[in-house]
Amino acid sequence: MKKILFPALLAFAGLAAAPAAQAQTVYKLQPQLSTLGWEGKAVTHGHNGTIQFTGGDLLVKDNTVVGGATTVDMKTIKATDIKDAETQAKFVGHMSGDDFFGSDKNPMSTFKIVSITPIKGAAATADNATIVGDMMIKGVTNRLTFPAKVGVKNGVAAASGKVIIDRTKFGLKYGSKSFFDSIGDKAIYDDFTLDFNVVAKQ
Repeated sequence: MKKILFPALLAFAGLAAAPAAQAQTVYKLQPQLSTLGWEGKAVTHGHNGTIQFTGGDLLVKDNTVVGGATTVDMKTIKATDIKDAETQAKFVGHMSGDDFFGSDKNPMSTFKIVSITPIKGAAATADNATIVGDMMIKGVTNRLTFPAKVGVKNGVAAASGKVIIDRTKFGLKYGSKSFFDSIGDKAIYDDFTLDFNVVAKQ
């Protein structure tokens, strides 16, 4: 009995003495330092602009970004390529309406990271991780996978990259040839692009 009990006690003591795994640290997203750009195209033209982050965080463990979530205010959307105030107001009004984002009923869009997987052998200036996460737009959630550059340095956690989104999967079908065959050159492409740069601090 002693021969069995003594090794068991040693093993238990070793577990008790082992350092606890490092907990995740929350780095709060800095809206004033973070940017979110968008670009959408139609058959005959296109627009680009910005939307504003309102909050979120990046989760850091062992000096590595391992998770996080962001929130975006859809009422802040604007087209930076449109300089005329009246045209800008008309554009924003259309994008905020039910044809597109329905911002009055759905003012916030969110993204929550499910996993981050390092890209082996990535160059110092290249995307170094694959992010999988759930994006919610207009009350509809879809899972997305895209490359990004993530890192932690001097108390700052950051994530930047580009993701291509099929708007029709979120119910934004206006002007889509996938649903309206007869619209010809008035069609708006289903895919739009988001360029993000998230900066977070402890």
